[in-house]
Parts: sequence; structure tokens; C-alpha cells
Amino acid sequence: MKILVTGGAGFIASQIADAYISAGHEVIIVDNLSTGRTENLNPAATFYHMDIQDPDLVNLFHNHQIDVVNHHAAQMDVRRSVDDPIYDAKNNVLGFLNILQACIKTGVKRVIFASSGGAIYGEQDFFPADESHKTQPCSPYGITKLVGEKYLFFYALTYGLGYTILRYANVYGPRQNPHGEAGVVAIFCQRLLNGEQPVINGTGEQTRDFVFVGDVVAANLRALQQTGNDIINIGTGREATINDVYRAINRITGANQPEEHGPGKEGEQFRSVIDFHHAQTVLGWTPRMDLQQGLLQTVAFFKSMQKT
Repeated sequence: MKILVTGGAGFIASQIADAYISAGHEVIIVDNLSTGRTENLNPAATFYHMDIQDPDLVNLFHNHQIDVVNHHAAQMDVRRSVDDPIYDAKNNVLGFLNILQACIKTGVKRVIFASSGGAIYGEQDFFPADESHKTQPCSPYGITKLVGEKYLFFYALTYGLGYTILRYANVYGPRQNPHGEAGVVAIFCQRLLNGEQPVINGTGEQTRDFVFVGDVVAANLRALQQTGNDIINIGTGREATINDVYRAINRITGANQPEEHGPGKEGEQFRSVIDFHHAQTVLGWTPRMDLQQGLLQTVAFFKSMQKT
């Protein structure tokens, strides 16, 4: 297959691109490198330094005759979306619409869309949330991901474009960007390894469902075999507090830094955990990585980065 991976220089999508190439697919990557890194690019991929809002994107689709789009390019910082919802919408709504228009103009068969299993459900009514849980996003980021899902439904209904929506829990692991506000595991790893003091927002008793990036990659491989249109949670069904994660990383790194707390952040829900049994049924997918083992691998990655 010819697969376009947007955001393919980033944390998650670069590892998906690697897996697609290893499986024998031809991969084309589009990334504006606003957060992606050239070091993450697979040399076997064809790379375009390009923004998904670029009107010339359709020419790339024509030239490569894309079969499947795996869409990960996004403004993914919840806090930035609260501070600047217009910027968030330009990237996550208008950018995605530009891709969808290119899809229907050039005969793309399918879109795999990275959505959010945390931000879309908002403050949950039950735990873990399955795909039937009502969508009540608390942030512009969550709203734009939900809008993307609704546009996919429209394009499927009107133009026959197939889709698989993967609603991710909180993804962590090697290659995660420790700069900015998104990615608490990466931020804790880098700061503790550098002897700096991380700040835990709020009480730290807020919970998240941490899913390892390797498991997310496996779900994206399996999604290539999908034929129907579906929404699928990709998480572990287990909650961990931010304090628990901080203490684990503090112990693994040997930093022994005290816990320092700051004010909570607007737009972030208190508890978030999602049910993965639909993924088990339709993709044959289950999360494999234990959180402690995943944190060990993530800390090891950040240690290795300090040596380069």
C-alpha cells in the first residue's frame, strides 16, 4: 500500500511509519517540523516538509496515488488550545479538512484518524469509558478532535471514504517530546535526569490511562486491515495518578527530587480512563506493556539521548 503519514516526524507517527515500512508498505511523510524532529524520520520514507493547511497538498496526493492516510499531524496541547482556540482549530479542523478534500479528489480509500480517548469524553460518567460514553470535551482540543470525527462521518456518508478512528488514551514512551506542556512522562523524565525540579499541576491525584507507544503502533498496523467504519478506544483500562507516575520516574532515575505542586490547569479533566474491549473484538488488539516496564524503557531512552 501507499500510505501517507501526517505528522510522521513526531513522537507517535514516526514509529507508526517505521512499522509500516517494516511491513513492506510505501510510506510518504508530511510534517511541518513544528514539533517533529528530522532524527525521527525513517530514511526509507519519502519526506515532504509541508504544512497540512498547504493548498498544494492535493498535488502530492495526485503524484503519489495514496491508498491510505494515517493522520496524526495536530495541535495536541490541551493548554495551548485553551489559550489559543483559533490556532488549535486552524490546525486540527481546517488542516484536516484540507486532507479530506485531497482524499476525495484523488481516490484515497481510507483514513486512519488519531483522536483522543481522554479529551473527547471529558469528565466521565463511568469508568472506564467505552465508545458509547457521551462526548463532552472540556477543552478546544477535545472539541476539534470530535469535529474531525464528525467530518469523517460526513465524508464516508457522502463520498464513501472509509475510516478508522482510534481514540487514544495518554500515550507515552520513547521519542516523546519533553518540551512544552504536553507529555507529562517525557517532561518528568527529562527534568529529573537533568537534576531539575518538575512541577506537578494541581494535587497530582488526577488520573490518566497511560498507554505505551509500542502498543499504539500495533493498533495502527491492525487498523490497515479494517474494512468497515469504526471508532475504537486504544487504552489500558487502568488508571494511574500523576503522583504515582512522578514517584515511579523519580525512583527509576534515582533523582530523589521532592514533590513540588503548582496550580491546576484549565481544560483538563480530573479522571480519565478508557475501555479497550472493542479494540480486542474488532482489531484483536490488547495493550501488552505494563506501566512500570514502559516507564523503565522511556527513562532508558531519555538517558541515551543525553549521551548523543
